[in-house]
Amino acid sequence: MYIESIFVLSRTSSAVRAIDICEYMGYSKPSVSRALGLLKEGGYVVADKNGFLSLTDAGREVAEKIYDRHTQITAFLMRLGVSPEVAAEDACKIEHVISDESFDAIKRHASKI
Repeated sequence: MYIESIFVLSRTSSAVRAIDICEYMGYSKPSVSRALGLLKEGGYVVADKNGFLSLTDAGREVAEKIYDRHTQITAFLMRLGVSPEVAAEDACKIEHVISDESFDAIKRHASKI
């Protein structure tokens, strides 16, 4: 979720900081700091000397995949009659556990509707 948040925030702002993620996600500074440390260690996020965050190529690849899943599943659930709020919340849960095979099947089916 942190990678997706950085991706979303970077689409509307040229500079993303840890505090922006705190505000966007509603998480505490220590929680965000710990998660960012793990993402940096994993090679998904880098920070410049001013603390501005950006995704590495690997981070961007993961973020784009998660964001695509989130938006596609949200739209699909809404077409089924689920409210936008519930659809977005459920998509956030589903996007992290759904297999590529199942997600691809949903995308194919949704494109036919």
